[in-house]
Amino acid sequence: MAFVKKNAVMFIALAAAIVTSFIVPPDAEYGGYFDYKTLTCLFCVLAVVCALKNVNFFYMLARKVVELTKNVRFSILALVYITFIGSMLIANDMALLTFLPLGYIVLTSTGKEKLMAFTFIMQNISANLGGMLTPFGNPQNLYLYTRFNIPTGEFVLIMLPLFLLAVGLITLCCFLFVKPEPLTLKDEHFDISPGRTVLYLCLFALAIAIVFRGIPYWIGLIVIPAVLIFADRKALKNVDYPLLLTFVFFFIFAGNMSRMEPVRMFLSGLMQKSTLIFSTLSCQIISNVPSAILLSRFTDNYRELLMGVNIGGTGTIIASLASLITFREYLSHNPGKSGYYMGRFSAFNFAFLGILLGFACMLVML
Repeated sequence: MAFVKKNAVMFIALAAAIVTSFIVPPDAEYGGYFDYKTLTCLFCVLAVVCALKNVNFFYMLARKVVELTKNVRFSILALVYITFIGSMLIANDMALLTFLPLGYIVLTSTGKEKLMAFTFIMQNISANLGGMLTPFGNPQNLYLYTRFNIPTGEFVLIMLPLFLLAVGLITLCCFLFVKPEPLTLKDEHFDISPGRTVLYLCLFALAIAIVFRGIPYWIGLIVIPAVLIFADRKALKNVDYPLLLTFVFFFIFAGNMSRMEPVRMFLSGLMQKSTLIFSTLSCQIISNVPSAILLSRFTDNYRELLMGVNIGGTGTIIASLASLITFREYLSHNPGKSGYYMGRFSAFNFAFLGILLGFACMLVML
């Protein structure tokens, strides 16, 4: 039961795939539903990130940055920026799984637990919005980047204005809501293996090269698991396989939906009216990853779709899988405070959603 609750989105995707499979029975066309490169890239990145996490690489890197700050405001800003940058490199969900625990340690070890909800919410927003700048920062980015074969330079230019606005808004929030009080961290010792770290960084470089189409994806699918089997089997075990299966099930659901003529005509009509607005609103109901997979079959306007499914990661708690990760992490440390958290989460997220969507609409009209 706990597994089902933890991976609710995966089981919803499974149910959607099964239901639509009764309407569109399995046939030879099912094989064309899947984006094998996206699945391979996602697996490779997740596996290597797990390996780096196991040698405390990200934790040590984050701690060093936080130690350079002088007060609570800049420490929280550092945590937020680390999550922001981390999401660009290791994907939003992995950035949160890596850096939310550090936020908890920093706040609890210095008696600043009252700022935990704000810090977690800002880290969550940073993970969702920071990842939008790179093709591998968010799962939906990786999918759209691959599906539409978007040039890397064009991808970055599409998302850069929204990215810069997000950085500014997050920084402003940290200055407005956190006082510059003194802060000291407890001394803690963490072992890190230089040899393994270098090896895993090389594998990470390989994974990124695959994402950027510099190396055929099948090479990563062979090399990375083969190395990790000997170097760190735990990393392979800890890969977020439910996330990979979620993609598989949504590929089936989206493929089937695109073959239903009434649905195809309805969604195509909506996307023609405003790909940006409809994709953003769709995320609020079915989350950004399934929205990207489903709606990509009904429009070629990848610019607005890309902006919409990234902006749409803010808003409701189900708009992004990463938001559910943050919510679960907060409640694990603060049981019984779901209402308190949700009130603040909704206030900040809908404010970001409104501002970013308004700005994106201006960009589209230019």
